[in-house]
Amino acid sequence: MKLDASETWRLLEDAELICDESAVEAAVSRVAEEITRQMRDRVPLVLSVMGGGVVFTGQLLPRLRFPLEFDYVHVTRYRGGVKGGDIEWIVQPRTSVTGRTVLVIDDILDEGRTLSEIKRWLSDNGAMAVYTAVLADKTVKAKRPVRADFVGVTVPDRYVFGFGMDVHDAWRNLPAIYALKR
Repeated sequence: MKLDASETWRLLEDAELICDESAVEAAVSRVAEEITRQMRDRVPLVLSVMGGGVVFTGQLLPRLRFPLEFDYVHVTRYRGGVKGGDIEWIVQPRTSVTGRTVLVIDDILDEGRTLSEIKRWLSDNGAMAVYTAVLADKTVKAKRPVRADFVGVTVPDRYVFGFGMDVHDAWRNLPAIYALKR
């Protein structure tokens, strides 16, 4: 569902601020330090998950203090909506993952289906080790098939947007994280 400009502004005006800009920036810096400690002696392949992971990836990469290769994947469940559906692979990595240490960077871990599918695909295609980093880890009650190795912030089990996460394909560009009203 595409919204016009006034509807999109109304969503933001009615939303609740969950993590302000300074909290998000601090989380990105902390995650970068954690990843650097773990990967400094490797040359991993870093895969950004499009499109939500692009903002987190763009902020994280310059803070990683080790050599790396970069590529991306595009896997989606939302297609502009606020409810997840079936997983759709749009782009697989162009770089071979065989025998590689891979770091997957995504915006959010909610149900875990997308990240689990990416990890499965990487393992099936010969990745030696797969690590995951997410900006936001949603507190869900259901058991998830995957956990993130590196987490920026924890968010409530609500629809959140900003800093790469969208609401009806809008507001990925916000420097903070907001939640829709229930």
